[in-house]
Amino acid sequence: MPAKNEPVVIKKYANRRLYNTGTSTYVTLEDLAGMVKKGEEFTVQDAKTGDDITHPVLTQIIFELENKDGQNMLPIPFLRQLISFYGDQMQMVVPSFLEQSMIAFAKEQERFREQMKSAMGKGPAEMMKIAAPIKAIEEQTRRNIEMFQNAMRMFTPFPAGGQAATAEPAGAATEKSAELSELKQQIAAMQRKIDSMG
Repeated sequence: MPAKNEPVVIKKYANRRLYNTGTSTYVTLEDLAGMVKKGEEFTVQDAKTGDDITHPVLTQIIFELENKDGQNMLPIPFLRQLISFYGDQMQMVVPSFLEQSMIAFAKEQERFREQMKSAMGKGPAEMMKIAAPIKAIEEQTRRNIEMFQNAMRMFTPFPAGGQAATAEPAGAATEKSAELSELKQQIAAMQRKIDSMG
């Protein structure tokens, strides 16, 4: 059994079977997804080498969930944008941006659920209370866009004179501008979806 407050160790064997050392039972990816939803911490180790393979296993869980009918959460434009960042100079900024966005969204999620429950079957005044967490999510999204734009500026340094240190081809600058515009459009689309929930 793991020590209190320590993550459970899941061992993955060559035959792809997953073994929960905390409960001494074999588990499935679906079981691990359930543990994540319950907030249970775990790490996944290769049973032979002891390497930490938590990241690829969590990615595999997302892949499995995305392939279930009606469970798609990752829109195609978002996936395309995400893929385009691999190997790009922005790659190091994206994980932090996504993590902070999800933390902020999760904080508002519980408040939103509680207000939805209390407003069900009640009048317009109660329904108006639902708008508060939606506005908070919109504000957080706006702040995240600003943070992302500031991070992008860090990768295009300018000397004191205000001119670019190295001349960038016009096509590359246009491409970056188009990528930023596309990202803004995707976030705006997310805001519209959030608005429609209210």
